Amino acid sequence: MTDREDWVGRLLTRATAAGLACGWVAAALHEGEAGACWVAGRREQGGEAVGADLWFDLASLTKPLVTTTLLLLARRDGLELRTPLAEVLAELGGSPWAGVTLEQCACHTTGFPAWEPLYSEGTGAEAYLACLAKVQPVAAPGEHVLYSCLGFIALGLALERAAGADLATLTQALILEPLGLLEECGFAPPRRVQVAAGEREWFVERRLLADRGVALAPPAGRAGAWACDDGNARGLDGAAGNAGLFGSAAAVARLAAEYLPGGGELVTAQEAELATRCCTDGLEQARGLGWQLAATPGCSAGPGLAPEAFGHTGFTGVSVWVEPADRMVLVLLGNRLHPGGRTPDLHPLRRTFHLLARTRRRG
Repeated sequence: MTDREDWVGRLLTRATAAGLACGWVAAALHEGEAGACWVAGRREQGGEAVGADLWFDLASLTKPLVTTTLLLLARRDGLELRTPLAEVLAELGGSPWAGVTLEQCACHTTGFPAWEPLYSEGTGAEAYLACLAKVQPVAAPGEHVLYSCLGFIALGLALERAAGADLATLTQALILEPLGLLEECGFAPPRRVQVAAGEREWFVERRLLADRGVALAPPAGRAGAWACDDGNARGLDGAAGNAGLFGSAAAVARLAAEYLPGGGELVTAQEAELATRCCTDGLEQARGLGWQLAATPGCSAGPGLAPEAFGHTGFTGVSVWVEPADRMVLVLLGNRLHPGGRTPDLHPLRRTFHLLARTRRRG
């Protein structure tokens, strides 16, 4: 191992010792396939050492890796980006969200608040749509970029309705099976799969509910499967447009590489360009369809990546960034929530990882 390669290993060892997460997998892969991988720490406190194929709760990486890809595939069947939500989800007719478009959901310009406990009126799509219809806007559509899980939940429900199948089935049939990733990635994985440990209780979600004065227990998730951190996703059987995906670093890199210039096996060159170009000019953040652009002030990309790089983070502690210039995919996976629901700031770690991994590549 070269000195530059060892810098990343040392970084992850320090991050583990500092308690940012008890275990990490990092990868810097050319074309999403060949390159370097690093591991550090343990799967859970007191558990076995992390392996490179360990699955993590990918949280909001679900948005670009799954939901955006399904949206692009649905466009081929006539579902336009400018389709209003109510045209697909009649339950939202007459609500503030009737005219919000699928594109606005994908680039976070809907005016939806960041989060609401949609399971407050029950679990499942019907209950969620009833709850969404009552949510009040925090801005007019198209006026601001306001990162919102609700917009992606609505988008996921719209994709399910348009296709006549649930999100997990669509993901498996249209994305994971064609790419050969059925053993590397998926929603609500069975307990036999080795998964990095998360919260031992739903500490974060309970804090959110307590802050709102809501006496409500978050959904438990599917029996016999690993439960994702996101309560709204658990209320949709573990598969939602905003969260719920689990997978390995190799799977994350392979899914993200579909968006490199020229496209991939599923995503065409035109679709990759459409998804990763800025559609929020003049607003607070530079956003594509699902993807955040490195030109966004203060984002996790850091100075090691060019402004045209694109990526995403996940609440559990995961991230993926793609550098188009040298066709590199940079993946950093950890679960900062284990065991007690702590949420340390991981942006400094991510920025340093990107800088070191890119320096290694150039060297």
